Amino acid sequence: MKRYLSHEEIIEKSNRINESYELDPQVFADIVDDLLDSDADTEEVILNGFQKLLTEVNHEIGRMEKHAGMEASCFKGCAFCCYFPIIVSKMEAKMLFRSIESFSHERKQYIYDQWEYYYSTQADKLEQAMKLDHTDEEIKFDYKKLNLPCPMLDPKTQACMAYEVRPIPCRTYLNYADPNVCAENHLPKEPFSYEFLYNDYFASLNEIIQALYENGEELFVEYPSDAWRYDFLPAWIQKWREGTIDEI
Repeated sequence: MKRYLSHEEIIEKSNRINESYELDPQVFADIVDDLLDSDADTEEVILNGFQKLLTEVNHEIGRMEKHAGMEASCFKGCAFCCYFPIIVSKMEAKMLFRSIESFSHERKQYIYDQWEYYYSTQADKLEQAMKLDHTDEEIKFDYKKLNLPCPMLDPKTQACMAYEVRPIPCRTYLNYADPNVCAENHLPKEPFSYEFLYNDYFASLNEIIQALYENGEELFVEYPSDAWRYDFLPAWIQKWREGTIDEI
């Protein structure tokens, strides 16, 4: 029978990470340099950079877990964190949408069909959620109580429909205790967040876009304004579906 960490053990191990783990920024820098030095076209550089930097966040978390002797108890089909507010920049949202557009016809059509169903059935909860101030760090509990799933959550499989390009918040919230703490609580104290990795990821992503922008490349994002505009992911998806994402 698997033994899960207690809250006290999670605190002790997270302190070990804070005190003795050193993040090597070169791993992110190498991704940026390799892409900017490549012969790939502009869109390929952006989308490859987006996915590779997101993947590197997972690798970095893995290195920290190994350093502290931790193993997540999260499992496929557990969608607990898919009911949290997912807040991303407009730039990241556009990269997510462009990535989805590159999926196979069958896969992206399935996502679009699910969105159609989602926005028609979740209208009341969405209205309440979108009234919350996404800049307020205290809204997580209020949002979670709405029981509003992420638009990217497949209701049939309880898995992300764009897993390889899921945003940073979806990657950095992990549970190392008994999975029941997530099932039985809106905001359990046990899970650990690696959201601090967002700064390194986003700085590298911004570096790619800035270099392309300064080189006069044609971008599918409005730079720099898209980089600093944030909102809930469901809000960006709705604006994208309506064709109004660039009207703000």
